[in-house]
This record gives sequence, structure tokens and C-alpha cells, in this order.
Amino acid sequence: MLKKLFGKKEEPKNVSITSPATGKFVDLTDVPDPTFSEKMMGDGFAVEPSEGKIVSPVDGRVVQVFPTKHAVGIKSSEGLDVLIHIGLETVSLNGEGFEGRVSEGDKVKRGDVLVEFAIEDVKEKAKSTITPVVFTEGDQVDHLERKEVNSLTAGETEIMTITVKS
Repeated sequence: MLKKLFGKKEEPKNVSITSPATGKFVDLTDVPDPTFSEKMMGDGFAVEPSEGKIVSPVDGRVVQVFPTKHAVGIKSSEGLDVLIHIGLETVSLNGEGFEGRVSEGDKVKRGDVLVEFAIEDVKEKAKSTITPVVFTEGDQVDHLERKEVNSLTAGETEIMTITVKS
């Protein structure tokens, strides 16, 4: 409130988003699920993982771990809400093959392991291993800039820079 009274404006914050998995970049519009490809949950990208390990793409705090461990929500240190959804139609696996490594409220650093999963089981029992990463609160995003990348390394390859509104 004092900032508004005295005209001080917070500078927009930039957040670098790295890949949550080692694998191949997939444009969100190419995800074979309209909930993601039509950006109903927000903008973002996806990864086709080559191994069963998902890491935090940002520094922040875990705000939600789904009971089935197939999805994790993180609020970045800059205030950006990030949802990582492991595979497509994986909720039907009821957590089978998923091992959560974090709990709600945990602070995480970029590259910290969030979930490990049996990738072969997901390939066999779910629609796809493609893992969307979505920024669920579109009004937080002032500007989004995607890097030209294809081959990804978990916690290392920068995929996007997002300017978060103050």
C-alpha cells in the first residue's frame, strides 16, 4: 500500500524456466490433449522425457502435490505459478509407478528432484509420457520468450524467460 501511495513501482521480475526433464522439446500446441494444446490451463511448453525423473524448473515453493503424484504445482520465487503434469491421462494410474520426492510447502531449487516415475509403465498404461509445463495464472505473465531448443537436459536447458507482472 505504501508503494502505491508514494508512487514507487516494483520492477517486473524475470524468471528463467529450465526443462523439468531430460528429453525432447514439444510445443504445447502439439500436445495430443486439447486441455493443454488449446491452452485451456495456460501457456507453456511440454517435454517428451527420456527418463523417469522430473526436477523443478524454477526456484520456489511446492504449493501442490497431487495425491496420485502425477502433477506438481510450484510458485516460483518471482511469483509465477507453474504446473508440471507428468504424462497424459496418468491420473488413471492412481499413483502406481510414481514416487513423490517433495511435499506441499517444501522449498525447492532449480534441478531438485520432484517426482520419479516408472517411464516404461507410463508408456504402456497411459496415453503418453509427454509432460506439459503450464503457467496456470495467465494474468501473472507480462512477456514470454521461448528459446530455440530441441534436446533438453533436466534442470539445465533454459526453455523460456518470463517477465512476471509486479
